[in-house]
Amino acid sequence: MDPIDSLIEGYRAFRAGTYSQNVERYRELGERDQKPKALIIACCDSRADPAMVFSADPGELFVVRNVANLVPPYEPDSHYHGTSAAIEFGVTGLNIKDIIVMGHARCGGIRALYESGQGNPPGGEFVSGWMSLANGVAEKIRKTHKNVPPEKIVRMMEMRSVISSLEQLRTFPFVREREASGELRLHGWFYGIASGVLSIYDPATDEFKDVPDAV
Repeated sequence: MDPIDSLIEGYRAFRAGTYSQNVERYRELGERDQKPKALIIACCDSRADPAMVFSADPGELFVVRNVANLVPPYEPDSHYHGTSAAIEFGVTGLNIKDIIVMGHARCGGIRALYESGQGNPPGGEFVSGWMSLANGVAEKIRKTHKNVPPEKIVRMMEMRSVISSLEQLRTFPFVREREASGELRLHGWFYGIASGVLSIYDPATDEFKDVPDAV
C-alpha cells in the first residue's frame, strides 16, 4: 500500500475506533485549554514515540521533538528558536511542573556526531550545525574512552547528551528559578528501542538505572 494511503486508512480506523469510543473525551479536549502532565523533549526518530512508550492519552504530554533531543542554550535574540519557544511556553504558559529529556538508543543524530569526529561529517546544511550543541559531550567521551569499541562510544554519547540537555535547560532563567524553588523538576530518561527498557538518570550516582517491569 502507498504510504499516504496507509496513513489515510489509519485515520479512518482511528475515527471508527478510538475516536468514536471516546467522543466526549475529545470534545472536552477541544473545548478547554490544555493541561499536560509533563513536558517531554524527545528525538524526532520515528521509532521512539513518547506517547506510545508511556501509554499516554491525548492532552497528557506536551512533546517537543527535534534531532537527538538536544536543548540549545538560553539565547534571547532575533533568531528562530523553536525548541526554546516550546520550553518557554510549556513552563511559563502552561505551568508544567516536570520536564523530561528522553534520549534513545541508535539515535541517528548522535551517530552523525560520532562520524563527524571520525572525519565523516553528514551531508546537508543543518544537521552538523545542530549537532554541534553536543560537541563538548562527544569530545570528552573520546578523550576519556580512547580504547572503547565504537558502539559503546555512541551509546555513551547518547546517554551523556541527555545529561548535557538537562544542564542546558538550567541556562534558562525561568527553568533555573523554578527548579530552585521546587516548582519544577527535571528528569533524564533513556529508552532502548530494541529492548523496550526505560532507564532513569540518577544524579546521586551519575548513572542511568533501568525501570523494573511490574510484578
